[in-house]
Amino acid sequence: MSGMKLLDGKVAMVTGASSGIGAAAARLFAAEGAAVLLVARRKERLDALVDEIRAAGGRAAAAVADVASSAEVERAVAIAVETFGGLHAAFNNAGYATAGVPLHEIDDETYERTVDVNLRGVWNCMRHQVPVMLAGSGGSIVNTSSVAGLKATGASAAYVAAKHAVIGVTKAAALDYARQGIRVNALVVGATRTEMMDGVLDAHPALEEVFLADSMQHRMSAPDEVAQAAAWLCSDRSSFVTGTAMAVDGGSTAL
Repeated sequence: MSGMKLLDGKVAMVTGASSGIGAAAARLFAAEGAAVLLVARRKERLDALVDEIRAAGGRAAAAVADVASSAEVERAVAIAVETFGGLHAAFNNAGYATAGVPLHEIDDETYERTVDVNLRGVWNCMRHQVPVMLAGSGGSIVNTSSVAGLKATGASAAYVAAKHAVIGVTKAAALDYARQGIRVNALVVGATRTEMMDGVLDAHPALEEVFLADSMQHRMSAPDEVAQAAAWLCSDRSSFVTGTAMAVDGGSTAL
């Protein structure tokens, strides 16, 4: 048993896989033995990451999809099943963030995109992942929330609202499927050095010190640090963990 990898024999789906936490998770899940379906909108980046994983001896395939589209997510799940024979784990990580704008100045387009990606995207993914897991031997779903899912952080009100809702829908789904072999958990992610974070800080440099000060460790996480938590929750080693919002935040929510 000591030689087994964390996700041996699993088929996993990772959204937001073209960069940041999603790309780190795709690499890690494959290194830990999973066959991984990478989902994002940017085909060139997905294809390059699939090639990288395969060159390292892993198994991977890509599905270009916008998680805000139920039909596109449904097709991505079907590709996982067609390519690898099932679906045992999912890391619903795709996100979209804005910051530095007060609620009354957030336009409708920004609000709708924020809610569509962060909340509707998780909803769409679970709606299509769960039936496949129910038809198999169960599974584990991990949804990316945020410190902004528990408190105001400097991110936009739309983002804070959507990430609060991710925790709520995670808990509801955990209760719905707990006796049917499907575990559902959320990650409460602190400030992380990603492409999305770089965009926020480019637009609002003063927020960097706000985010750093919010962590006991006074630093941002690396994407791989979040991916490690997702991998554990997707594995059988977390078999008695469901319905939780697990902090990966450098102590932010303990302050």
